[in-house]
Amino acid sequence: MSGRIHVSAAEARRIALAAQGFGRARPKSPTDIRHFRRALSAITVLQLDFVNVLVPAHFLMIWSRLGAYERDRFERFLYDSGEYIEQWAHEASVVAASDWSLLAHRRAAYGVTRNSPLQELPNRKAYLQNILRQVEEQGETISHDLPKIKGPARKPGDWHRSIPRRAIEHHFAAGRLAVRRRQKNFQRVYDLPERILDDRYYSATVTRVDAERELIRKATVALGIATLADIADYYRMKSRNVLPRVQELVEGGAVSELQVEGWAETAYLSACAVSPRSIPGASLLSPFDPVVWYRPRALRLFDFDYRIEIYVPAAKRRWGYYVLPFRQADSITARVDLKADRKASRLLVQNAHLEACADATTSEALINELRAVAEWLELDSIVIEKANAFEKTLAASI
Repeated sequence: MSGRIHVSAAEARRIALAAQGFGRARPKSPTDIRHFRRALSAITVLQLDFVNVLVPAHFLMIWSRLGAYERDRFERFLYDSGEYIEQWAHEASVVAASDWSLLAHRRAAYGVTRNSPLQELPNRKAYLQNILRQVEEQGETISHDLPKIKGPARKPGDWHRSIPRRAIEHHFAAGRLAVRRRQKNFQRVYDLPERILDDRYYSATVTRVDAERELIRKATVALGIATLADIADYYRMKSRNVLPRVQELVEGGAVSELQVEGWAETAYLSACAVSPRSIPGASLLSPFDPVVWYRPRALRLFDFDYRIEIYVPAAKRRWGYYVLPFRQADSITARVDLKADRKASRLLVQNAHLEACADATTSEALINELRAVAEWLELDSIVIEKANAFEKTLAASI
């Protein structure tokens, strides 16, 4: 694709989706480690979110690309292979273990924030040091293993975390502790990073400038085609810091500048990007999938105005509580509010809405995806709220 100076909006969508692993159909054979590795390589930053209304979002990201797979097997691969590590990257995320050194400058800069309850602890340094000593002596540790200590009263609306939990998470963010695995209730199990990471990753060093340049290069590969703001958002960097590194990548040939139909900003195309003639299949997308996690990009690419309404009062929600975009080929043609009613073994479709680009095939494609998701989650039936014409069509098909 070298030498291009202009691409259409449709081609930009295909480039972006192919970069994220949607350029090939889901595997027909049972998924294995090769498929997991391929999906994670495309995503690059697997944002973790454990809201379990349907299934935790990061598990859905793998489903979107691979279809049905064994979650337990995927988790074992994620935490036991030595190839991946939890880090603050986009948000709390899983990244390649080799990225440990690229994020070292962030860990080094991490400190107790001004508003943190840890600021109010007497002998804070001694308390934090004692936690590290306990992990060093005990090995795998969860926050409940730490001595209890009273913290400030909970304020209305706060997401409450105990002082021990805040303290151990502080060590994690600073790189003094790392996540060995997750318990069934999703709680982190911590250990010293040198016990988790291969020494070639743990001991590697890189300058901040080189680290930022490599993170930006990885972001351009994962995005395929992107604006400066898109690239900055991938690893949550500031655009003013990203621009000089992007310009260096342009000069080095890893990235090229071009214009995209309908985009006001300059676009940057990764040298690794491919432009398939079409994007196969259809898939539900996690709210935190890189395809849609940066809302301005989702609007620019797909004309898809997306907002998470979990924290919006029920009466003010427009689309629903846990709404997932539905990708069909290279478009987002619908959005559905889903819930797994595990007690009754039902997949609940609480809201469903068509997008302007939907066509006569959208209902059937979505029904097929809902059936496949229900089977994967071992839910026996699908129940659809019938409040609008689209929902009534879906219900009739079920």
